[in-house]
Amino acid sequence: MAYVPGVALLAALVVGCSAGSDSNANGADSKAGSPTVTPAPPGKYLTLPAPCRAVPRGTLKDLLPGAAELPGAQQEKVFRGSASVTYDTDRKVGCSWKSDAPNATRSLSIDFERVVSYDPAVSDDDRADTVYAKKEKAAGLSSSATPGPDAEKNTGTPGEKDKGKGADAEKSEDPAGDAAASADPSSPSSSSSPSGGAAGEGGAGDSTSGPEDALPSRVLDNLGDAAFLHDLPTRAGSTSQQRTVSVVFRTSNVVVTVRYAEQPALVTQVPDSKELQEKAQALARKLAETLSE
Repeated sequence: MAYVPGVALLAALVVGCSAGSDSNANGADSKAGSPTVTPAPPGKYLTLPAPCRAVPRGTLKDLLPGAAELPGAQQEKVFRGSASVTYDTDRKVGCSWKSDAPNATRSLSIDFERVVSYDPAVSDDDRADTVYAKKEKAAGLSSSATPGPDAEKNTGTPGEKDKGKGADAEKSEDPAGDAAASADPSSPSSSSSPSGGAAGEGGAGDSTSGPEDALPSRVLDNLGDAAFLHDLPTRAGSTSQQRTVSVVFRTSNVVVTVRYAEQPALVTQVPDSKELQEKAQALARKLAETLSE
């Protein structure tokens, strides 16, 4: 009888181990039958370029008339640019430049945003595409309505019917708004359309350029994976008219924004929309090429 408790204990241990083994086996079988999720591939870019060195000196001279004629120290300050305040240079960086010439003030800014998806089922590229699409929508454009070869002849812009629903909403989300405000913080928001052919742009006495000379905001082809151009004229208080052209494009998991603005010195002068658009697009293509290297 002294050995009975020991035998009972041994039997209990054997039964417990057997039950545990069966439980593990059943658990393994249930896991094996569940679907396996393959993590989405990471984006192409793991870092971002130094923004204030991303634009060559020769390009800056072309984009900032008058800067090359400044005295040495002032010239260097203009071409050096001003880096944007950021807390994570691996995720978002930017730089801006400004030049005051006798006939006009021109400003330029570039921003790089590297998008990372923390959802294993969503790739970095897909997440970046969502970020880009929001900017495109805020500009009143849509990739599904890509203009054809005659788009530059049109006087309207894609999504123009929707822009009248809320000027304040567009003003708060407009990708070109930040550049316009930074160039002249005192300037009020424009009542014009973001299209280059905005109503009321060419007032009486304007002899240099009119609405018919401006090209509309539009989706762009052959620039990164997706791109659009947004042309925004604004009135700088009671003084001259300012124009800001933004080119936004996505390449893999990086979204790039180029903003180029001009404010003439005289009220009767109107910024050349075509020139600003051509130069902003040219710079955007250079940046896209640099990223792909």
